[in-house]
Parts: sequence; C-alpha cells; structure tokens
Amino acid sequence: MATIKDISQKTGISSGAVSRILNNDPYLSVTDETRQKVIDAARELGYKRKSKSSLQKNSFTIGIVQWFSIQQEIEDSYYLYIRHGIEDFCMKNNINVIRAFKTDHAYIESLRDADALICIGKFGTKDIISLKKICPKILFIDMDIDDDSISTINLDYKNAMFQALDYLVKCGHRSIGFLGGKEYLEGHVLYQDKRKDYFEEYCISHDISYKDYMLLDRFSTKSGYDMMLALIRKKALPTAIFAASDPIAIGALSALTDRRYKVPDDISIIGFDDTDASGYTTPALTTIHTPSYHMGNYGAGIVYHLLNAKNAPPMKIKLPCSLTIRASVKVL
Repeated sequence: MATIKDISQKTGISSGAVSRILNNDPYLSVTDETRQKVIDAARELGYKRKSKSSLQKNSFTIGIVQWFSIQQEIEDSYYLYIRHGIEDFCMKNNINVIRAFKTDHAYIESLRDADALICIGKFGTKDIISLKKICPKILFIDMDIDDDSISTINLDYKNAMFQALDYLVKCGHRSIGFLGGKEYLEGHVLYQDKRKDYFEEYCISHDISYKDYMLLDRFSTKSGYDMMLALIRKKALPTAIFAASDPIAIGALSALTDRRYKVPDDISIIGFDDTDASGYTTPALTTIHTPSYHMGNYGAGIVYHLLNAKNAPPMKIKLPCSLTIRASVKVL
C-alpha cells in the first residue's frame, strides 16, 4: 500500500505538505497546481487515507456518469476537474466508485450496482428517466433540471456574466461580441446556454452593440478560431469579445494573432472557466473563474449525505464565480 513518503518522493513535495493536502488542511497555503499534483499522485499510486472509518468496509458505491467522451474530457479540463473533485471525496471517505462515460457501450448497465449517481453534463429526458430507474438518489452537475425530486449543482451564470460585462463596460467597451457553443441533448435538442441569454439581457439593458458580433459553434479551440476568423472577414470587429469557454477564447486569440491583430491593443478578450492554460497564453487571458473541482467535491458530499440521512430532501445549489483579471483586456 502506498504511503505519504511514496507520494512525497514521486512529487518532490515534503511529506508534511503531502499529509496536510490529503487531509484537507484549511490553513495550508499551496497553489492549485501543487494540490492537484499530490492528489493525482495519490490516485495513481493507490494511496488510501488511514482513518477510523477505513477499518470498516464501506458499503456505498457511487456511480459517476460523464456525458463527455474520454477524449473530450482530456481536451476540456472543466469536466475533468469536476470528476476529480468527486473522486477525491470518495477516496477520502472510502467510497467505491464506478466510472461511466455516456459514449461507453451499455453504460446504463454498468451502473446497476451503484447506490447513488452523480451525472456530469447535459442529459436528455430519456437519459434522466433511465438513470433515475437505477437509483433515486441522484445528482446532476452543470445542468438545470426543473424536477424538484432531483438534486442539482450549477454555477451562478447570471452574476458571472454580469461581472465580466461590468468589467468590460468599466474599461470603456460599448461594442462586445459573443462567441459561444452549442450543446445537444438526445434527439438533437439544443440545450439553452444561459450565458448567451444573460449576455443578451445585459447588452440590451445597457445599450451595448452586440448583434453583429454574435456567433455559436462548438465549445472547442478550433471553433473559437473559426468563429473569430468569420468576424475578421466581416471587417467590422467589436472592441471586445466575450468567449463562453477558455478553449473558445484561446482559439479566438490564435486567429487574431495569425491575422496580425494585437490583443488587447486592437481588441480585448474575456474567457470563461479559468483553465490552467488561460494563465499561459500571450497575453494571459482574463477569464471567469469557475469552481469546477469544488462542484464535484461538494456534489459527492451531498450524495453521501443523501445516502446516510433518512428522508433527506433534494438540494438545488448555485455556486458563485469570480473574475480573474489578467492582461487580455484594454482600458479604452
């Protein structure tokens, strides 16, 4: 069995710091990268935290259902960090985990032994019905569901969008473009992205010019590149761009660089998610920080509570986001 010392040797981080990270010491100040490095090493080495509860076999099994494929999860770390948050809570509390991707063959059947489910991403009505039949203790992360019998955790998109747009307006921007993505449920039903809705609501109420600079494609770097090229070819750019994800923003930044536009001198960009890559672009990307890891960690805690408590009511939770200001926005 792996030890604290093994993790320390693998990561080059002191045994004391490793121990405090794995025990969630709230007074330890380390970077997110250091914390994630330790957690990844612990998972890779099969480390099990010793505690009184570890002396007893935990009978709970949580199924993690990811709507992305494995390849998509690798390309977009937002959903990956949600899953890591769930898995780290389960590792700490000795909960068994079954992982399933919606793209897996017969993924529903693989979840039959789960006592509770955490579903990450967007699922259609038929999927939700099928998943609820497996077990009623179920939680969806990053999807609004009107059914009051189902627990959900989502981001506070309205305040997040208004923070970003308030900042752009404060910097003097009155023409703002929107580069977004489309997500589909079963039967090619388009899932309504609230970022787009709140963007339009804000622009209308603040008399911001936006209609000529609004494009939707996929939540990917390539789509960000292609949408930005389409705007450049129109030869009428806004002074700022809001991108609905960091991959879209990074693609847009690359397209602008290829066409010899300077960011932020010629045009400003704000992203969404605050992925690791956003701090290493040129210029570093101003973006909305989303607590994706904590969405997963809190979600696992809620499901654990539902499993332990009798007649516990479902929960509807919204987590706040914050603006990370870097170098990609110019004051006009």
